Amino acid sequence: GSAPLFSSLLMTAIPARVAGVPHISVISPPQRDTGLPFAATLVAADIVGVDAVYVAGGAQAVAALAFGTESIQRVDKICGPGNLFTTLAKRQLYGLVGIDGLPGPTETVVIADDSADPALAAADLLAQAEHDVLACAILLTPSRAMAQKV
Repeated sequence: GSAPLFSSLLMTAIPARVAGVPHISVISPPQRDTGLPFAATLVAADIVGVDAVYVAGGAQAVAALAFGTESIQRVDKICGPGNLFTTLAKRQLYGLVGIDGLPGPTETVVIADDSADPALAAADLLAQAEHDVLACAILLTPSRAMAQKV
């Protein structure tokens, strides 16, 4: 992915651990410069006690989890965010494995008047826009000054 969504890893792996899931695998695409997942992703996986981290991403990685390969262990359920292609892969594999859902691209709206902190409004928009190139982050404000600051 374009950003390390380690919070999503925590929000899926921690409940799995609490529920007693015996084996948790994570797929995370390689960074272009290192060929490894983002360090924050690896740290989050370590904190939660993930059993396997596979350097892979996209629809092909989702399929590998569903079917298993020589190097990727098959799983029973696939959870977590992804782009349009990973979502479509999860849709195709539903029934063969469990899935958490079929989320679409992030859509967020921040409503801010002159009393809002423009830095926080901008941070809220950016935090959602980073998820996908198809994400939609919109600022609604009656204030031209606020719009320019954000």
